[in-house]
Parts: sequence; C-alpha cells; structure tokens
Amino acid sequence: MGLMRTKLQRFMLWVVAVAMVMLSLENVVVGDPQVPCYFIFGDSLVDNGNNNNINSLAKANYLPYGIDYPGGPSGRFSNGKTTVDVVAELLGFDDPIPPYAEARGEAILGGINFASAAAGIRDETGQQLGGRISFANQVNNYKNTVSQIVRILGDEDSAANYLSKCIFSVGVGSNDYLNNYFMPLYYSSSSQFTPEQYAQALIDDYSRQLSTLYDFGARKFVLIGVGQIGCSPNALAQNSADGKTCVTRINSANQIFNRKLKGLVDQFNNLNSDAKFIYIDAYGIFQDLINNPSAFGFRVTNAGCCGVGRNNGQITCLPFQNPCQNRDEYLFWDAFHPSEAANIIVGRRSYRAEKSTDAYPIDIQRLAQL
Repeated sequence: MGLMRTKLQRFMLWVVAVAMVMLSLENVVVGDPQVPCYFIFGDSLVDNGNNNNINSLAKANYLPYGIDYPGGPSGRFSNGKTTVDVVAELLGFDDPIPPYAEARGEAILGGINFASAAAGIRDETGQQLGGRISFANQVNNYKNTVSQIVRILGDEDSAANYLSKCIFSVGVGSNDYLNNYFMPLYYSSSSQFTPEQYAQALIDDYSRQLSTLYDFGARKFVLIGVGQIGCSPNALAQNSADGKTCVTRINSANQIFNRKLKGLVDQFNNLNSDAKFIYIDAYGIFQDLINNPSAFGFRVTNAGCCGVGRNNGQITCLPFQNPCQNRDEYLFWDAFHPSEAANIIVGRRSYRAEKSTDAYPIDIQRLAQL
C-alpha cells in the first residue's frame, strides 16, 4: 500500500508539473514585430493581389500560380512566397502584409502592400497590358492611407511618430525597361532617350515620389535595385542566340539605373538627417545565383518552370498549365519572375546581408533597429 501511495503521489506531482508548464506556455507573449508596420511599393515581383479585380492582363490569381503558397493562388506572380513575404516574416510579422485592395480598418496599422503588376515609374509604362497602378498612384493610395491612420491614432503628430518607425520598401523600374524602353513597337522612349538619359529621367520621377513619401511620414526607406532583366527566360527566348547568354544591352541599361539609384540613397541621406535610405543590390544577388547555381540548389537558370515556347519564356503561365515538378531547382518560375526558392534567398540577403555588396550602407535588419 505504501508503494502504491508513493507512485500515486509521484504521478500527481507529474500531472501538476505538466499543468504548470502548459499554463506558462499559454502566458508566453509572442514577440512584437521589429517595426510597427511595413509598407510596400512595387510591381509584379511583389504584388500580392492588387490587380486581381482590375481590368488587366497582368494577373496571377489562378493556378498554377500559388501552387506552393498556403491557400493557393493569391495574385502573387510566383509558385509561392515573394521576397517581401520573406522579409515580413524575418521582421517578425505573423501574417503577410495585406494588399491595398483588401486592407481595412485597424489592419492598416501593420502596413499595406500597394504593389501592382505591370506598374512602372512612368505612368504610361505597362499600358499595353491594361489596368495597373503606377508608382505615382501607389503613392497617392498611401497618402489616402495616412489620412486613415491619422483618424485611427487621433492626430497627425501621433501618426507621424508611428510612421517614422515603419519600413517603406520600394522596388520599381523593371517594367520601365521590360514594358516600355525595350518595347519599341509600343513605346517611343528608346528613340527619345539614350540609356543614360532614360535612367536619369526615371530617377528624377522616382525622386519626386520618394519626397512625397517623406512628406507623409516615411523615414526608413528600402530602395531595391532592378534585377538582371537580360537574364530572364523571356529575354533569353527573344534575344539570346544560344538561349543561355544574358542580353548585355538590357543588363547594361539596368546597371546604369541601379548606379543612379544607389547615388540617390546617398543624396537623400545627406539631405535628410532624420531619415535613413538604404539600397538593396538585387542585381548582384541574382548574379551570384546565376554564376554558381549549384551552390544554392538550382539546376536550371535559363528557363521558366512554367511557361510557353523557347525557354518557357515567350509568355507567362497559362491557367491550369502543369508546371515543372522540381520547382526548387528552377531559378525562374515563369518567363519573368523568380521562383519561391530564389525569392527566399533574395529576401534573406536583403534582410541580413551575406556580402558587403548586398545592402548599402546597411541591411534591413539594421535599418529596423534604428
């Protein structure tokens, strides 16, 4: 009897201990995000549904897009996550940043994704694809959002203080080359400007929109460089003799823009002591993936996992088309857009630089800490 009583006492002590552990776990406070909100401006590389309900050919709210994304197709031009989804997770946000088309009420306090597929710095960019929300109009949508934040928080000073702690990510310019400058049948920009002049015209417009964001409370800016458009399956399909060699004239134009954008970071940092601007070298990060794909788990770098024609690069994925099975081995998901596997690498290196050239002058992690 004494032995049974001892065993019963031990069992009861164990039950009590387990119960106390469970109660303590319930009371654990999940860490807050590193910044109160994350605002995103851009194009199809980061659009997460703003084009779903507008009259546009630039949509991705159907399978096989989103085949690896929880919940399926969302409007993301990827098989899964985009770079900003990855950055949001690393910043500590529990949920993806909602698209402007869906954000309502106090949910906007965590940030909004304003990005729109086919959008560019120039208002006319992407017009052959139909509806899209240009960078200027995305900034206008942000201004409307600020008015809502002022109402929620009570006054402009509270809103300004709140917004000064948030991160503002801007990644535009790709379509100004893809769906403007290098599309002479639709646009006259290539006959009006040299690559140097065009890059400067883009930077001038870009600068004006950044100034507006600053005037409406933005203080922590992430400016993302244009990637290697000349290495996309679409560029290779149309302009590469062997289907593998990147198109130099396109990449050279992209590099001119990127150099000017990095210079803009210095210019704004010198002018605004109460703000911090950083540059993410997406071009350079992608260069690493192309030069040494096996080191990152990639086997195919010159063709889309899903698409039509040469290099699967003539057009994007068709509805319900069967994509490749080994998606993590493809650098590109479709004719233009990186796979989730590539987005994860770019997102991680944007957040925490692995090379000194990944981010300038600091990375997103350090920006969040300022």
